[in-house]
Amino acid sequence: MTVIRLENVAKTYRQYGSPFDRLWEVMTHRVRHQEHVVLETMSLEIGEGQVVGLVGANGAGKSTLLKLIAGTIQPTKGRVHVTVPIAALLELGAGFHPEMTGRENVYLGAAVAGFTRPEVDLKYEEIVEFSGLLEAMDRPVKTYSSGMAARLAFAVAMAVEPEVLILDETLSVGDGAFARKSFDRIIDFKKARKTILFCSHSMYQIEAICDRVLWIDRGRVMMDGEPSKVVTAYAEFLSTKSHRPEAEAPQEASSFQEEKGLARIIKIKVHADGRSDERLVLETGLSSLKVTVHFEGGMNIALPSLGVTLSGAHGGPVTSASSLDDGLRFKRNDHETYSASITFQRLALLKGNYWVNVYLLCEEGIHVYDSALRVAEFEMVQQCRELGVVTLPREWKNLDPGE
Repeated sequence: MTVIRLENVAKTYRQYGSPFDRLWEVMTHRVRHQEHVVLETMSLEIGEGQVVGLVGANGAGKSTLLKLIAGTIQPTKGRVHVTVPIAALLELGAGFHPEMTGRENVYLGAAVAGFTRPEVDLKYEEIVEFSGLLEAMDRPVKTYSSGMAARLAFAVAMAVEPEVLILDETLSVGDGAFARKSFDRIIDFKKARKTILFCSHSMYQIEAICDRVLWIDRGRVMMDGEPSKVVTAYAEFLSTKSHRPEAEAPQEASSFQEEKGLARIIKIKVHADGRSDERLVLETGLSSLKVTVHFEGGMNIALPSLGVTLSGAHGGPVTSASSLDDGLRFKRNDHETYSASITFQRLALLKGNYWVNVYLLCEEGIHVYDSALRVAEFEMVQQCRELGVVTLPREWKNLDPGE
């Protein structure tokens, strides 16, 4: 069953050089503006229970599309049909009144979603418990941190129990334990066959969670289909354009979580052929690279998994590996600290500079608890004159004439 349908929908904005131009246009009925097209004419259907991801560079029109579906803005032309209740997490906390208390904003936010006061009374304790903000509920929201406001907004949105959940750049909100709790709630939505739409710069999460992906560029749908195919095409586009989303920009140093009791990376060691020099030099096809990770598992969560990627100078990954996919499982111990290593034997990368990145993921290999990006740099050198990124096994054969 179709729950969302767009019929020839487009969105444009008028741009004026000055306020005088706007006034002059009203008085003279002469055009004094330029049309800025945010979303080209688009027709689209989304079925019940689909998990649809949106990918594209910043400014491509993804957020505009989600806002049109959520009803927070109206199309310039065309019609948007939504047949079921929607909860949209577009700008968490944007609808809160800063002078009102957390309690008052819960009632305000739920009322906007169509709940009566008696209905909110029944859900109030559930909302507060989920947010973990019991002691702050009678304080004005202006005294909240951005993380606290996000947690309360997410708790209110989840209490609405929508049939369609819209997420803009966010699969989980807040930090630490709440981030995992919100992620679990979103996965519960997926398992319950609720419709989910979200845009993200994390191609890994897009491919892991979605069953359909839309690639949007300059307000147009460039591709609509299976996650693996769309993500691959989009990655190739980014590579040719030398353009990567801001959210995936490499970081200069790792940043570990400090909150106690959560899954976090403690220490990382990188060795090449048994050496741990500041700058490692490896030879193509001969050298090995070993990455050792020490981490805390978290007391009240399933034991996490590890992911390691090797990225090139352009920042994009050239290969990746995860303990989950490779069948490595950790056994809980009393110390809640764990260690693992991965060794890339006879590294087949061709000449160039590369970086090591480490991720501490949930037991399903999707939610990121902690990450350490660009923790070590290494250089590949080679004796041959091959070009590209990787050398592949091959066999030459001398053929007789006519073969």
